[in-house]
Amino acid sequence: MIHQTAIIDPTAEIAENVEIGPYSIVGAHSSLGEGTVVGPHVVIGDHTEIGKNNRFFQFSSIGVENQDKKYAGEPTKTIIGNGNVFRECCTVHRGTVQDRGETRIGDDGWFMAYTHIAHDCRLGNDIIMSNNATLAGHVEVGDFVILSGFAKIHQFCKIGSHAFVGMDCSISKDIPPFVLVAENAPFGLNSEGLKRRGFNSESISALKKAYRFLYRKSLKMDEAIAEMSQLEDRNVDYLVEFLQSVERGILR
Repeated sequence: MIHQTAIIDPTAEIAENVEIGPYSIVGAHSSLGEGTVVGPHVVIGDHTEIGKNNRFFQFSSIGVENQDKKYAGEPTKTIIGNGNVFRECCTVHRGTVQDRGETRIGDDGWFMAYTHIAHDCRLGNDIIMSNNATLAGHVEVGDFVILSGFAKIHQFCKIGSHAFVGMDCSISKDIPPFVLVAENAPFGLNSEGLKRRGFNSESISALKKAYRFLYRKSLKMDEAIAEMSQLEDRNVDYLVEFLQSVERGILR
């Protein structure tokens, strides 16, 4: 299950049924959960905690030192949940002490070739990052977000759950939940994605009304929030909560 050419630090914790391919490296004080498969030529950095049933394809670099000039070798972490797939040449960098000291990824993510997750990012569950999508440092991404190929997210941005970011977008503001983005601008509600995930027609209708208040009525943010707060829907409540937490401003 562990190839004879793999290099495993003596302090690493490896579950019994983990597979590690040729020439892969597992660093100090790291752990790999049950059912995880590490392909050939993969680097798992120090202080990296990986859950169950993850798969890492060749040339992935996970939990290695970040690219922040302030980083001085502190023992920060990378924490990855269960059931994720990291395709060829993915890079994930560990956190910094200037933030929470960790980069964290949830469960059931699908990270395609050459995707990059920088230091201190926090990702939810069921996220898809298509080829060459990139997150700068300190980015937060909610559940069921899709980032299309070559999408680029500026540091400290937040992306709400169920948002969809189109190909080659460059994002420097927060993206509210449920919003579809194309050509660097909001392009409507992510209705098709919501249908596929089982949102009922009443909730989608309420979210469409909320979207119009936010983007179509020329309202100030506090005015739009006041109008949305009258809609009795838990998903709209989540949208309002997200908007109240925005610091960088939302994509307009």
